[in-house]
Amino acid sequence: MSKLYTANELERMLAQGQSLTAIPADAKLTPMARDLLRQHQKSANTTTGAATGSSGVRIHSPVLPDEEYHWKPGGDPKTAKELEAFFYSAPIQAIKERICNIGKRIWSKGYVDGNGGNITVRVGDNLVLCTPTLISKGFMTPDDICMVDLDGNQVAGTRPRTSEVNTHLGIMRNEPKAKSCVHAHPIYATAFAVAGVTPPACLIPEPEVFLGEIGFASYQTPGTPENAREVGQLAKRHQSILMQNHGVICWGKDVEDAYWKMENTDAFCHTVTITMQLGGPKQYGPDKLKELILLRKKLGMPDHRLDELKECELCDAGETTVCTTPHSPVSASSASAAASDVDEALVKKITDLIMQKLS
Repeated sequence: MSKLYTANELERMLAQGQSLTAIPADAKLTPMARDLLRQHQKSANTTTGAATGSSGVRIHSPVLPDEEYHWKPGGDPKTAKELEAFFYSAPIQAIKERICNIGKRIWSKGYVDGNGGNITVRVGDNLVLCTPTLISKGFMTPDDICMVDLDGNQVAGTRPRTSEVNTHLGIMRNEPKAKSCVHAHPIYATAFAVAGVTPPACLIPEPEVFLGEIGFASYQTPGTPENAREVGQLAKRHQSILMQNHGVICWGKDVEDAYWKMENTDAFCHTVTITMQLGGPKQYGPDKLKELILLRKKLGMPDHRLDELKECELCDAGETTVCTTPHSPVSASSASAAASDVDEALVKKITDLIMQKLS
């Protein structure tokens, strides 16, 4: 019977100076042991460019695609001619096509209607591609995309830029990691924003890892400096932000990443909505949330919670939202409790009176 090797056993072998090539070809490995073996073989074969297992079979080490745009600091175009050449260069045209693709996706998902929503991608120290005003996001072409500076001045493009780009720029000025923003009005997440409710923590692992804590911005007129300031400050702590009585804005390292967070946010709010109808959410413990936050940080995503909250407070994050408007937001759990306190006899009496009038 084949021996089962664990990661600890492989580490002991390495510490004792043994070669991992001594492991039999038919040996069984735990998942962590297999990962360790691959890493060791990859580092041992960097000069040859290929990793080979003990059986002689080449081990393929795939690399994740990277859509993040990297520019040379201080390398923004200096003249009008350089700016035009940059705006129509192949790398920038490829990003314009990605923006149009994301536009089709948010439109087909029903996240926007009419000319709603907007998308941005930062492509320089002071340059940002953005969608134009008064256009359906489902039917854009690369020729429709504009370019602005971080002050909101349009520097390229044949169509006028959206006024709401200012909110995106507020995020990018406050959070250098924000290379792209997607704003939309997905039904469930927007319903939470209108109701002044943020979904609780400690419910589903994926949102905790890929979203972190969802932020909440009090209502400010869209496109105004006030909205840009408030959302921009929140972006330092949150990658997904509900804007009260408006919609959702998410940021990421590239436009696909920002869009994924929009999908994650609406799916999470959708699930919480249905859960409230089934008796209310049941949370796991803060110790489990701590593990997820550590995983999120290991993946390179920011999260303030472990630095600012005690472990016993972690699952309270997201249950309530501080808001400067007179209408204080409530938690999902309290909204569910309020619904259960309705006087059913009174509702029936009112319904009967309405039916009598109608008949």
